Amino acid sequence: MAKQSMLKFVTVDKAMPEKRPPDLRKEDFQEIYRDYAREKAAQQAGRCSQCGVPYCQSHCPLHNNIPDWLRLTAEGRLEEAYDLSQATNSFPEICGRICPQDRLCEGNCVIEQSGHGTVTIGSVEKHITDTAFEMGWVKPIRPLMERSESVGIIGAGPGGLAAADFLRRQGVQVTVYDRYDRAGGLMTYGIPGFKLEKPVVMQRVEQLQQGGVTFVLNCAVGEDMSFADIRAEHDFVVIATGVYKSRALQAPGVGAKGLVRAIDYLTVSNRKSFGDDVPQFDSGELNAEGKRVVVIGGGDTAMDCVRTAVRQGATSVKCLYRRDRANMPGSQREVANAEEEGVEFVWLSAPKGFRGDSIEGVMVQKMRLGQPDATGRQSPEIIEGADYVEDADLVIMALGFEPEDLPALWDTPELEVTRWGTVKADFRTHETALDGVYAVGDIVRGASLVVWAIRDGREAAEAILTKLSAPVSVAAE
Repeated sequence: MAKQSMLKFVTVDKAMPEKRPPDLRKEDFQEIYRDYAREKAAQQAGRCSQCGVPYCQSHCPLHNNIPDWLRLTAEGRLEEAYDLSQATNSFPEICGRICPQDRLCEGNCVIEQSGHGTVTIGSVEKHITDTAFEMGWVKPIRPLMERSESVGIIGAGPGGLAAADFLRRQGVQVTVYDRYDRAGGLMTYGIPGFKLEKPVVMQRVEQLQQGGVTFVLNCAVGEDMSFADIRAEHDFVVIATGVYKSRALQAPGVGAKGLVRAIDYLTVSNRKSFGDDVPQFDSGELNAEGKRVVVIGGGDTAMDCVRTAVRQGATSVKCLYRRDRANMPGSQREVANAEEEGVEFVWLSAPKGFRGDSIEGVMVQKMRLGQPDATGRQSPEIIEGADYVEDADLVIMALGFEPEDLPALWDTPELEVTRWGTVKADFRTHETALDGVYAVGDIVRGASLVVWAIRDGREAAEAILTKLSAPVSVAAE
């Protein structure tokens, strides 16, 4: 049966799920891709060539068993496909939506290299898990036995939640501490709903709660509770705080009203989508409605900002990036979506300063690409005499994130950090210099992908279980 259902890439063309028209999707924050029908998912999964050496799997940070769950989907065995997907990935429904598949699994698909169009791995992954939730196959975690040992996890983002999921399945007592009022980290308050609808995150958090994970929210470590107290409370601690400190821009006029940080802008927008009372939005301070918006940056956060501004009713949205399109770090798929929605990209442009006590415009200097730097990317160089002013009422800085000074904030100078401020941790076990303390995700890597944080969280949990001499087989749900 497997042979009949697979190897269809020669006769069946690549087909992404239907994408909602730009004029409709600009009016709301719902996801832009519709789900596959069951038959369409099976048909697209059947395009897989079942490689002997699956590059899609080797280029996935989680090494998901992609060819096998594609085969099961093609054969209509979706519950088995979900079980296989969940075995290596704590949150396949989230990765299926927000992973940059074009740079990871799909970008390394063999049939893509042969000119037949990649297998739509991410969309099939999303379909499998969404179906699993709808059919009731995703159940609360029920460990085969309970353990007395406990682990405290600081940060309820993807790394922390992945560690919680893995540990709880082995009966470990898990408490997750987070500064926000909802779990999920940037999945909840950073990524907009048109990429990741919030009920998708909340249903997974609810599954963890029902499975016995305890959440202590509105808890800022170092203020509401000390790091020392958390260490004393638990046998092990996992640091999964992420990186939330926005990179600063040094330029004339940076104190102007209307110059805002991307994280603040996106958080307020996402809070509004939950129905929260958000004075900064209602006052117009962090609301793009009726404004000329300029976003500075070229990563995925910048793409989130420009597309959010469009949905809020900005009169114009422009994105300034100091390199060209080919050298931008953000997903090309996201750039294309933004352009469809009316965003204008101003390539080879960088801010020189800002006009007005309340923002009136951005002083822009034009750039050209020079010699490659140490990373191999061409360095931007200023073109003298080509400056101009870009009119703006709201300027959003999406220049990336840096780690907070955790040793100082937590009064724990013995917590070793790198020269970049990230926490030093073993790259295999994720253990830090502090006994029984582990660190995962962006606080170790710097700003990175959700899928890498999930991998780190699972690996740290496995290292803790090894110390406990516990079996690491996945317990039944």
